[in-house]
Amino acid sequence: MARNNELVRQWEILREIDGARNGISIAKLAAARGVHTRTIRRDIDALGRAGFPLYDDKTNGTSMWRLRAKPFHRLEETGLGLMELCALYFSRALVESLAGAPLHDDLQRAFGKLERALPPGCRTFLDRLPVLMKAKGAGRKKRDEKKLQDVVSRVLDASLRHRRVTMRYASASSARTKDYTVESLRLAYALGGLYLQAFVPEYGEIRTFSVERIRTLGVLDEQFKPRPMPVEAFADSLGVFSGTPADVAIEFDAEVAECVREREWHSSQQIIDGTDGSILVRLRVCIDQPLRQWILGFGAAARVVSPSTLVADIHDCADRMRARYAARAPMLRMGASSLTGVRRQA
Repeated sequence: MARNNELVRQWEILREIDGARNGISIAKLAAARGVHTRTIRRDIDALGRAGFPLYDDKTNGTSMWRLRAKPFHRLEETGLGLMELCALYFSRALVESLAGAPLHDDLQRAFGKLERALPPGCRTFLDRLPVLMKAKGAGRKKRDEKKLQDVVSRVLDASLRHRRVTMRYASASSARTKDYTVESLRLAYALGGLYLQAFVPEYGEIRTFSVERIRTLGVLDEQFKPRPMPVEAFADSLGVFSGTPADVAIEFDAEVAECVREREWHSSQQIIDGTDGSILVRLRVCIDQPLRQWILGFGAAARVVSPSTLVADIHDCADRMRARYAARAPMLRMGASSLTGVRRQA
């Protein structure tokens, strides 16, 4: 733990020196962290040995520490500042949470180029930092990586050249396979999967397709005029869905209120405090499966207030769950009784 604290402190010092336009004194760095100036001197010395170009200038008799703006030839070629490059290199732990996505190999090559722009000592220092930052992505969809890369390459090519594509798609909702001709507009990564948002002339609307469910795809010579797309993908959904948003109100009991309050589930959310510690959350989102799953995830601690259609949906789902458990209840009680008898005999 002490070693990790030292790494974090040195990283913070590096950032603070880089951000100080006129330099910063060791005394100020030490005061900000509540440590002795000797500790800061050792940190600066360690960073210097690692290859970071730190230097000091005297200002009114005080040593002000700075970081050279462009210390490396290769770094200048990237157009990035040293700290920008370090931040990218450090953040690869977050990027790796998308491991398995078809762009993963391209990202690794990009990081390789950034890595080569850093001196070995800097890389050694930064390599120790990602252990302090990890990212856990959503469960990835199972897929044929080679086939997926081929589909994605064709989709991107068609999107850039504004060409229609024909594809055979296995729908999960209808449980059937169908041929489509679509206008590819955007690829979006969400919840461990890749999704194609495309205009379907047959339906006259934009629809979302799971890339992993595309069985075959070919690019046609027919061109199309690009249509405007929302800035955010699935902006009106808590998950992966495109549809008309509606006003939703959900009441959460006091036992989960803080858990709900501490996160922004959607940009439209409003929270109203109840007198008993409960909260009322108002959202303007699509009434879709991701919303239902989110509500049900809080169990009996969540109650839909409106709209009435969603109230009925959740009520029906709760009834069906109760019926499934009730059917197994006698067997579970018999099993528990048997175990109790065994314990008594023992």
